[in-house]
Amino acid sequence: MEVVYEDNHLIVVNKQSGEIVQGDKTGDRPLSELVKEYLKEKYQKPGNVFLGVVHRLDRPVSGLVVFARTSKALARLNKMFAEGQVHKTYWAIVSNVERSANNVELAATEVSNAETNTALNTQNSRLLTHWLTRNEQQNKSYAHDHEVPGSKKAQLRYHVLARGNRYQLMEVELLTGRHHQIRCQLAAAGMPIRGDLKYGARRSNPDGSISLLSRRVELVHPVTGKTLLIEAPLPHDPLWQQLAALANDR
Repeated sequence: MEVVYEDNHLIVVNKQSGEIVQGDKTGDRPLSELVKEYLKEKYQKPGNVFLGVVHRLDRPVSGLVVFARTSKALARLNKMFAEGQVHKTYWAIVSNVERSANNVELAATEVSNAETNTALNTQNSRLLTHWLTRNEQQNKSYAHDHEVPGSKKAQLRYHVLARGNRYQLMEVELLTGRHHQIRCQLAAAGMPIRGDLKYGARRSNPDGSISLLSRRVELVHPVTGKTLLIEAPLPHDPLWQQLAALANDR
């Protein structure tokens, strides 16, 4: 477990692919329990340790997870997440855009300066809009180009940071919070996330991960009022390092 930020009210952890944030029917030990154990040992706390789960990441996704260490922080963070006041930026490695997907990209709506959020460089951003339906039995979402019964509108912004021979690195900002939204929408646009077999990737990653990273979290501290900008380290996979290096050279 890797702690990337900690104070009296918050703790932010770099989740590894394969870890679950909160307990589920698998019975596997969740990240929340590991964090509690860490806090109990570090601060020699007797009895139960308080820890509030305010959001989750899919099991194969890595990156930043924010936990609350106090009930005051938990209540305020829940409100902030519900009202869209916590800005999360994701990085994804996706297949290079094929011709059909490129048409989707070029046709996507440009993002106006009035709509932008500082968490994402919007100079070359694109807006993706779909209507998603969810199949509970398959644990999978499906994207539609228009509203259908039972669907929910889903929007995200993205821009490409670097292109390699087979893959590209992109930055993504969610504008809505839907089940498997980034995975489903990018796949629908012809850009499945590397390793994500459920959404159209051709092969799995050796470690079972998908190449989606919760890279950055920006929020106003729920107690102190200080602005926090926290960034996750890149996965050790060489492709992440290579594409990030290309992005830095641009």
